[in-house]
Amino acid sequence: MMENPPTRNSRLLRWVNKSVRLFKPDAVHWCDGSKAESEALLAELVGRGAAIRLNPAKRPDSFLFRSDPRDVARMESRTFVCSQSADAAGPTNNLVEPEAMKARLERLMAGCMRGRTMFVIPFRMGPAGSPMSITGVQITDSPYVVVSMRIMAHVGRDVLRDLGERGFFVPCVHSVGRPLAPGETDSAWPCNPEETVIAHFPEERYIVSYGSGYGGNALLGKKCLALRIASVLGRDQGWLAEHMLILGVEAPSGEKTYVAAAFPSACGKTNFAMLVPPASMHGWKVTTVGDDIAWMRPGPAGELRAINPESGFFGVAPGTSVRTNPNAMAACSHGSLFTNVALTDDGDVWWEGMTDEPPAHLIDWQGHDWTPGCGRLAAHPNSRFTAPLSNCPCLDASACDPEGVPVAAILYGGRRMSDIPLVAQAFNWSHGVYLGATLGSEQTAAAEGRVGDLRRDPMAMLPFCGYNMADYLRHHFKFARRLAEPPPVFHVNWFRKGADGKFLWPGYGDNMRVLRWVVDRVHGRVGARESAFGLLPRYADFDWRGLDFPEGSWNELMSLDRDRLRLATLQHEELFLKFAEHLPRELTCERESLIARLY
Repeated sequence: MMENPPTRNSRLLRWVNKSVRLFKPDAVHWCDGSKAESEALLAELVGRGAAIRLNPAKRPDSFLFRSDPRDVARMESRTFVCSQSADAAGPTNNLVEPEAMKARLERLMAGCMRGRTMFVIPFRMGPAGSPMSITGVQITDSPYVVVSMRIMAHVGRDVLRDLGERGFFVPCVHSVGRPLAPGETDSAWPCNPEETVIAHFPEERYIVSYGSGYGGNALLGKKCLALRIASVLGRDQGWLAEHMLILGVEAPSGEKTYVAAAFPSACGKTNFAMLVPPASMHGWKVTTVGDDIAWMRPGPAGELRAINPESGFFGVAPGTSVRTNPNAMAACSHGSLFTNVALTDDGDVWWEGMTDEPPAHLIDWQGHDWTPGCGRLAAHPNSRFTAPLSNCPCLDASACDPEGVPVAAILYGGRRMSDIPLVAQAFNWSHGVYLGATLGSEQTAAAEGRVGDLRRDPMAMLPFCGYNMADYLRHHFKFARRLAEPPPVFHVNWFRKGADGKFLWPGYGDNMRVLRWVVDRVHGRVGARESAFGLLPRYADFDWRGLDFPEGSWNELMSLDRDRLRLATLQHEELFLKFAEHLPRELTCERESLIARLY
């Protein structure tokens, strides 16, 4: 099985050979990332009913997958950080002692790839030649993972060439957990949800996922490497791995300003990353560097520089439309994979929110006939599209710059129906870290839990930080000392509702008006008024061209209820108490300052 491997990296070869002995696959395939390889795997998947080739006239080179209904989202309760101590993992991670987890995994994974091919995927997260990029190698028995990783990361023999004989890589193991007996017919979506485990070993820079074939549970370069393991690497090496989009704002003058923003999943990150300004805001443009993850380091002059380590989009489909996000619709118009969306009668895809009126008939995400009014959703709420970054019509010219782009502002925001104003600027970096640390958002379908419940999600990293969250927050203060001047920090909330239950802010393209104020604040062109929550824009500070938004509506949108904010500080304290002595003193001081401002 291991004749003529395409590498001489001794560590990699030892690991692959050990994996073959434990997993016992029928064959081993070293992936080269070529189009021919992907086409062959997709044809095989279509042939056995595991994928549907979409109508090439409607959606060229695109395919639909339907997962097992028990395997549809991140499984946070099955995601573990296997650190050497409880202090290292922190109170917000599921901790299992490393040796105990390895023993469990060895029992689960002995012979787990019988009847299957073991694919070895050498991949790079980040642009070619970038000092910020990281190499990973994923072993998997899922062809779906292979074709998806080819979109989401750079896969190819050149990764092995650059790795050389002694280069560093992060080993990533994945199995669907369903070995096949001789002659047994495979299912369309093999998985083992009863035994699912996603385990991270931060000290060893090692990832193992078993039982799930879906999204970030299986595409291990994404949340597992690019956030959980990379956050630990960032702590140790002096940089940040963040759950952030990166976009560029170009003024009519040609001035370019880059902004990074952290929102919890399904809170409009992709829409914001690909924002189309209103036609009335003549000359303003937004370009996309990335929609989900940012790796940030100090630049040569002490500026903050960032790369997007991914090469594709793994976007939430429901709610995405030509009206809400035309650039995302263009990005997934060809060469894309769709998971758990509906199939139209003419061989295209559909999901809730794509059109004002649904088609008269569909095949839903579970393969059943669907008609409007049948009482079921046609697409799963967490259904996804996987599309190449290169498909994006608003891709920034520097999106693949190995040095990254200079970040001039950072935004935090969640889904809050009340209390939090549209936008506020932090007084300083310390206050900005506090706003990020106390970020709250109503629960969405992207993760386990009851939809609508409010949870505190520091920096939108609660499910993704690979070490003690309090130490992660502390790292932000240490990191800022490496910058010549930390960028200003802002908090945004597109989702506030009025007494009638309707959204107060139109959102989508009109979020450009918020971005313009942020950029103008960065460059000192516009003022702000001070409040207990932060620095707020005045009505006259916004560009209102083309939007009828009365000042009375603005005042409601920006209002602060001091009693409710005082109550929120008790929730902040409840969060901070979990961190005990690891909590940075700066955050305690910021909370006390906020309380003083509220009285």
